Amino acid sequence: MSLPKIDETYFTTFLVDLLNIPSPTGFAEPAIDFVEKELSKYKQLQLSRTRKGALVAKWQVESDLPPVALTAHVDTLGAVVKEIKSNGRLKLSRVGGIQWPSVETEGVWIFTSKGEKIRGSVLIESASGHIYGAAGSETPRDDAHMEVRLDTRTTSEKETRALGINIGDCVAFDPRVEVTNGFIRSRFLDDKACVANLVAAIKSIAEAGQSPARSVYFHISNYEEVGHGAAAGIPSDVVELISVDMAVVGSGQESDEFHATLCIKDSGGTYHDGLNKKMRALAEQHNIPYKTDVYPFYSSDGEAFWRAGGDVALSLIGPGIDASHNYERAHMDGLNATTHWIMAYLLDH
Repeated sequence: MSLPKIDETYFTTFLVDLLNIPSPTGFAEPAIDFVEKELSKYKQLQLSRTRKGALVAKWQVESDLPPVALTAHVDTLGAVVKEIKSNGRLKLSRVGGIQWPSVETEGVWIFTSKGEKIRGSVLIESASGHIYGAAGSETPRDDAHMEVRLDTRTTSEKETRALGINIGDCVAFDPRVEVTNGFIRSRFLDDKACVANLVAAIKSIAEAGQSPARSVYFHISNYEEVGHGAAAGIPSDVVELISVDMAVVGSGQESDEFHATLCIKDSGGTYHDGLNKKMRALAEQHNIPYKTDVYPFYSSDGEAFWRAGGDVALSLIGPGIDASHNYERAHMDGLNATTHWIMAYLLDH
């Protein structure tokens, strides 16, 4: 059986639009809204939200087989306002593992609790070369030495508070999306690329007039970057769970940007060997380019479900993403391979 064709133009447009929606963990509702609106086009899907705010799409079919699920997360790294300094600038508390050197000089949006958006940029406190000289380059890039310079007239804590900024307000870093030569370069491809994989697979199967071999739940998580995204929201009758998340590309890794990857082990331990063998067989049957790998500093939403007591077989697949939690990059070859792998799994009898 051949797999349905992927609409690459749609995939890219959807992914770029999603990347450009700020959605740090805890503030991901606009991205959830966007995905929900897109999935509402498919009458085969029953859409709902968990009390935690995750999106669940159920594709129910007539089958004696128990249901399965796939999960990907739409929340990203970000920050909240930790302190308003006496000079009116902001100190931040990071949400997730953003690396300060990767966002130095980057633009940000501060979303106030009253619904206002205020523009700013991330700098070290000793940014001016004509004042600090070499000392600026020696300043540690850490929580204590980074600040947000606001693009509005403020020189005091009082003036900044008068703008409506308060402690705990959401701060979103610019993604800086660029598409060129088959590459997509952006922050937060982890894990919006994989949300796009799921949505593109649904679109391809639906438009081909096909249906999954069994009922399936698509779980779009909104708290993965802080470790508990899919701990809730996967129904108890699900027997298999595929976590779709980025594959780590870098020194010492097997993964690359041109393949999908099956993760065998990460920081939480090994995944389900039986389901892994099933995923390998599907990739080989459909000539899907894939690799296997081990991720030493990584945990997935599937593991969050396991730790919460979820009784499922669990596998982790995803496209190779270079420079994870930094300025990331993927290639359409790896992205297409992941979408094909998802379709092969959904259509498998």
